[in-house]
Amino acid sequence: MLREKLQNYNIILASGSPRRQQFFKDLDIDFKIDLKPVDEVYPLELKGSEITDYLADLKSKAFAVLKENDVLITSDTIVWLNEKALGKPKNEDDAFQMLKELSNTTHEVITSISIKTKNSQKIINDVTTVTFKALSDDEINYYIKNYKPFDKAGAYGIQEWIGFIGIYKIEGSYFNVVGLPVHKLYDELMNL
Repeated sequence: MLREKLQNYNIILASGSPRRQQFFKDLDIDFKIDLKPVDEVYPLELKGSEITDYLADLKSKAFAVLKENDVLITSDTIVWLNEKALGKPKNEDDAFQMLKELSNTTHEVITSISIKTKNSQKIINDVTTVTFKALSDDEINYYIKNYKPFDKAGAYGIQEWIGFIGIYKIEGSYFNVVGLPVHKLYDELMNL
């Protein structure tokens, strides 16, 4: 359905995330992947979705020139806990500390998407609330050792072992927690 709608567009996904790439495949969209290096630094006064909106926009600015039929899609996800953004962990210790902070608490997962053409740009975002049970140090260490979640905001993937055993409540889009609010992206692309 979306494939026919977008047949006259050149869809560019600027994301190295295998999960986001799989979502595009599963939506049956013809797309190409184009990655540009971006230093993901944001002003410290930004909070919550302001951060992800800013970073999705920043990633789009790395593409200076878009052609007439290009549709550039950039995205960013953070875990928001106690008025603080948790990005991707730097190493095992960082991952352990993040998961320890998330243990026995509720946090938000926020994803923003920039949809940019030669003449327009729209930035949308989605927020999902996730609650973890109390995680033991052994559970956290097992997960880090076996799943190496260093490419994931907040050091976890809901679709992995830690999500199976540790998450007992979610409010909002599951796919947003995986890395992309697919339902919102679909609606926006259908309205192009």
